[in-house]
Amino acid sequence: MSDIMIQVRDLHKSFGQTPVLNGVSFDVHQREKVVIIGPSGSGKSTLLRCINFLEVPDSGTVTIEGTTLSHHFTQRQVAIIRAEVGMVFQRFHLFPHKTALHNVMAPLMTVQKKPKIEAQQIAEHYLAKVGLADRLHHYPSQLSGGQQQRVAIALALAIQPKAMLFDEPTSALDPELVGEVLNVIRDLADEGMTMMIVTHEMKFAQEVADRVIFMDGGMIVEEGPPEQIFSRPAHQRTKSFLSRVH
Repeated sequence: MSDIMIQVRDLHKSFGQTPVLNGVSFDVHQREKVVIIGPSGSGKSTLLRCINFLEVPDSGTVTIEGTTLSHHFTQRQVAIIRAEVGMVFQRFHLFPHKTALHNVMAPLMTVQKKPKIEAQQIAEHYLAKVGLADRLHHYPSQLSGGQQQRVAIALALAIQPKAMLFDEPTSALDPELVGEVLNVIRDLADEGMTMMIVTHEMKFAQEVADRVIFMDGGMIVEEGPPEQIFSRPAHQRTKSFLSRVH
């Protein structure tokens, strides 16, 4: 039995005449933490969106635990795949008229058809896990950006995915709130969650990654263990990027 959780092969994606992904291939193994770095516009976010099927690639394949995604999939088939791979975005995507608790309960009841009491117990568990047990009945407008992002992480975790995708989860936060979100992701890494993380937080990338992928121009320029990428990058484009962000 292969331990490959996510397999990407020769992925291409363009928006209009603009190519965004130019033949990206890699594997992510169970329990592996892969961090993707690179300049803005290098295709990092589009790559995650293709893995979660929020964008349909022009060509190439994405395979999640042996199931290759297809544009012929029904909405239900796509929903099943999305439940396997949770995603947290730059923006929080919370319902403004629902409390933290009801934001997390909503997909459990509508997508997974769980009874209200069970959904509430699961939601309370994951909100406590991200340090928000005392904020269950607060609305998004009553929460800081960091707290809202932690609700979004609880929401993604409550569906009990086998892997998590984080698309620059701290880029919309004030600097003093970044740490509380990174701590939650660190805890998940320590627990062995399979993760792909797009981030500009280089120190964090060095701490949590098993492997770092550097993307530029819609391609993987270089990948390897964090100590190699950050201390001894082989490619000039990697060196020049890291010299600007360090």
